[in-house]
Amino acid sequence: MKRHRFDLFSFLAGGLFTVLAVLYLVASLNHAQVNGRIVVPVTLIVLGAAGLAGAVAAAVARRGRDD
Repeated sequence: MKRHRFDLFSFLAGGLFTVLAVLYLVASLNHAQVNGRIVVPVTLIVLGAAGLAGAVAAAVARRGRDD
C-alpha cells in the first residue's frame, strides 16, 4: 500500500465527529440530553481551527520545499 502524507485537518475532523458520536451515545444511554446550543458552535470553532492549522502546515511545508 502506498504511503501518503498525514492530513491534519482530516484527522482532527474525524476525531471530532467520533467524539460527538460518543457524546450523543453516552447521553442517550443515560437518558440525558446534549445541549445543541453548545455543541454546534464548538464543533464549528474546532473545525475552523483545524482548517487553519492545516493551511498553515501546508504553507510551511511548501515553503520548506522551495528552498
